[in-house]
Amino acid sequence: MCTVRTTSNPVFRNLPKQEGSGGYASFGSTTAGAAQVTQQFGQPQYTQAEPYRTGPDHRSMTIDDVVTKTGVTLGVLTVSAIISYFLVSNDANLATPLVIGGGLVGLVLVLVATFGRKMDNPGIVLAYAVAEGLFLGALSFMFTDVTFGGVGGAALIGQAVLGTFGVFFGMLVVYKTGAIRVTPRLTRMIIGALIGVVVLALGNLIASFFTEGGLGLRDGGPVAIIFSLVCIGIAAFSFLLDFDAADQLIRAQAPEKAAWGVAFGLTVTLVWLYVEILRLLSYFNSD
Repeated sequence: MCTVRTTSNPVFRNLPKQEGSGGYASFGSTTAGAAQVTQQFGQPQYTQAEPYRTGPDHRSMTIDDVVTKTGVTLGVLTVSAIISYFLVSNDANLATPLVIGGGLVGLVLVLVATFGRKMDNPGIVLAYAVAEGLFLGALSFMFTDVTFGGVGGAALIGQAVLGTFGVFFGMLVVYKTGAIRVTPRLTRMIIGALIGVVVLALGNLIASFFTEGGLGLRDGGPVAIIFSLVCIGIAAFSFLLDFDAADQLIRAQAPEKAAWGVAFGLTVTLVWLYVEILRLLSYFNSD
């Protein structure tokens, strides 16, 4: 029997579990309950993963399902980002609306999927991909166009994409080789660091309303560079927890549809990682 541990990614962390048994329940089960954030700081929950009950017309999830659905999700996001980039390049006035609109819609969809236990809904997953694609395309243009104070041009985007997938595949190799094992202690450390980063980011945003540059976490200075490096590190280690959660779903014979939830969670982390790498590169390329 395999063990199941929590993850820093809220999409994976709130995958439904069976009440009373400690194992995972089928997606959409009326008895499924979401794990609470406060549980992450208590004693880690190690439970036996009980196989899902699948009907004759439903097969269990495989690694091929995860790869395929993640590929489809990232493909939709990429197409949406390219369209957004060219729209903004033809009309710079669209940049701010697309960044704000796409970002807010993406955030709302993450909250709906997480707390509504709809992570395996392909409509929500693909809608998130479209929204984040619009957000990333416009944001990438703003980071690289001189009109918005950007630097580096299109080459900066290529470097950020290469860096993002380099980190992703690097952490996949680390996970598969067992170079770093996912333990309860590592899980608590990543979750704590993630919460700390969120609190600091919100504090910086609030402070920026009263002081130019806020706490200095996003002004391109030494503190901002360190903060971005910390965010990149946390996102990278979050992949280990996400891979582990996905692996446990496969071992627990989750239904094929659950692969959409895995794709969703991985895409959320990839988007965050890309934005942080793009931001860091912009710091180094600024005058």
